[in-house]
Amino acid sequence: MPLFEVAILSRPTTKEAEDGATEKLVFGPKAVVANDSQTAGIAAVTGDDRPENLNMTRCEVLVRPFA
Repeated sequence: MPLFEVAILSRPTTKEAEDGATEKLVFGPKAVVANDSQTAGIAAVTGDDRPENLNMTRCEVLVRPFA
C-alpha cells in the first residue's frame, strides 16, 4: 500500500483576513498509509487523532504521495 503525507489548513474568515489573519496548520503533516490520495485525506479527517471542533467548511485537506 502507498504512503501519503496529509496536512489540514484552516483558512481565516473574511473578517479575520481583513484583520491580517493567515492560514493555520491545524493537522500534520502526518504519514498515512492508504490505497489512494482520497482515502488518505478521508482517514486524516475522520481518524482518532483529528483536530476537535474543526470547521471543515473553512479547511483545506492537502495530500501528497510520500517519495
